[in-house]
Amino acid sequence: MSPAASSNRPRVVVVGGGLAGLSAAVEAADRGAAVTLLERRPRLGGATWSFERNGIWFDNGQHVFMRCCTAYRAFLERIGSAGGASLQSRLDVPVMAPGGPVGSIRRTPGPAPLHLAPALLSYPHLSLRQRLAVLRAGLALRRLDPDDPALDDMTFGEWLRARGQDTTAIETFWDLIVLPTVNAGAADASLKLAAKVFVTGLLTEAGAADIGWARVPLSALHGDAARRALEAAGGEVRSRVPVKAVRPGGAGLEVQTDEQVIEADSVVVAVPHDAVAALLPSGTVAAQDRLVELGTSPIVNVHLVYDRPVTDLDFFATVGSDAQYVFDRTAGAGLDDGRQCLAVSLSAAESYIGMASADLVSHFTAELARLLPAASEATVTESIVTRENSATFLGVPGTDSLRAGAESGLPGVYLAGAWTDTGWPATMEGAVRSGTGAGRLAARFASRSVGGEAPASAGQDSGLRPDAVRD
Repeated sequence: MSPAASSNRPRVVVVGGGLAGLSAAVEAADRGAAVTLLERRPRLGGATWSFERNGIWFDNGQHVFMRCCTAYRAFLERIGSAGGASLQSRLDVPVMAPGGPVGSIRRTPGPAPLHLAPALLSYPHLSLRQRLAVLRAGLALRRLDPDDPALDDMTFGEWLRARGQDTTAIETFWDLIVLPTVNAGAADASLKLAAKVFVTGLLTEAGAADIGWARVPLSALHGDAARRALEAAGGEVRSRVPVKAVRPGGAGLEVQTDEQVIEADSVVVAVPHDAVAALLPSGTVAAQDRLVELGTSPIVNVHLVYDRPVTDLDFFATVGSDAQYVFDRTAGAGLDDGRQCLAVSLSAAESYIGMASADLVSHFTAELARLLPAASEATVTESIVTRENSATFLGVPGTDSLRAGAESGLPGVYLAGAWTDTGWPATMEGAVRSGTGAGRLAARFASRSVGGEAPASAGQDSGLRPDAVRD
């Protein structure tokens, strides 16, 4: 018997076990609800998961966060896995070009936005004239309000070109930041989403953009740790349970699975945007029949295991190469035998998603040999390609009005997911912010529906507050 059925606590069912669902479930449980989380797949973590092959752990894709991702970092602390992630003490992104100099996007201890000026003025991949133009555009970008809906009417590329940014500047600087965060290049990305990334991450607080990443497999960092935390709080996790519908019931709400109907006082629906309409009665979500217009954007990762170390960098970006970003995943892969595992991360990967794995491995082995002299002398002993066809919604102009709020039109049903109206692009931070907020609302509604008031756990709202970012 599930906790929801065996206790007198208010019953919250969470549909979906990605980061949004996990954070919603933990939040609701911390606020006194009896939580049942349902996930159709055999694993938790959503778009962040890992698998083992030939004794090596591979993540489905590379995911990073920034110091300003306060909700995500608080979630890691809550589920006890913060020790499995690294966070830079100061932003430093090496930028490599085949046969060329190594540049860097790094910050100084100074205040924003001047903390980036020295790095930009010495950036070797642009001329002095282009560097000065980038600085001027950055100052103009800082004056934008990411909450202004009018910014969703044009692309970031259009805005940049109107401020003197040429193709080289866009490709060798601006795209290095907007492509992996919005999962769209500047030519396509909504100015509103790009402004959120730059204003919040780079131009307001000096330390906001310091980069963090997992040192352990993503499944260990997220799904496994969240399951333990939720079960320790009295919740229940059921995997391999597809949900067919969420609807009003005689005693509140009903969640229909393949095998049973689960009664609930409140429900959090934390599934991808293109799966929402099929679960809820028509009209439950604003523009419900148009959610498919949010579109999708793919991500491809090419994992290469070398017989020896070929770089001492934790990660680097590239210009003049298809490799985009390259991450050292040796520690997360569990390798301690002298081999090195690198992951090539390709955002907005429409041109790669349909390529044969062997062709991708061959192409990016050659690309890394162009970038890293040591790679040309090493042997790839293992390789694998991972693909997320619908990794994120497509963050282009016009999408802002399609992103739903947490409250649906069906009392007691709340929405969570990186696609909802968080103000953020489709990131781990957006997913956790939405989940924490929906879980809080669901626990409160469920408690009131059974005649009580949900206790607020100390610190559990911290993920919803923009915590101060310190140098």
